[in-house]
Amino acid sequence: MSSHDTPIVAKSQAQYEYDRHHNAVHMRKQVINFAIMIFFTFIAFAVVAADFSKYLILPLILLLAGVQVVLQLYSFMHLEDKKTHFGGVIGFFMWMGILIAFTFFLAFLTIIWW
Repeated sequence: MSSHDTPIVAKSQAQYEYDRHHNAVHMRKQVINFAIMIFFTFIAFAVVAADFSKYLILPLILLLAGVQVVLQLYSFMHLEDKKTHFGGVIGFFMWMGILIAFTFFLAFLTIIWW
């Protein structure tokens, strides 16, 4: 047996059922979040196509985009998994990315407007 061999361990019936249920619940959450994001995208396109005032369109699209970012971080980046041992690392990189993005936004906003 070499160092790269993975031992095969048989699961008990209870563990199999638990894993199956957990995977089904997780997949259901993923599909629901994906459907919500598609619906928000549809709303954004419909508002633009309906030719509403730009003072309604811009805040609505920014609000929907913000909600989509939160949903994507929560579901697709596995931030809902509290039991993961990478929680601190994921949070650190997420907040550092937000800080860097905000810094770039502020810098370019300052360059353009002043």
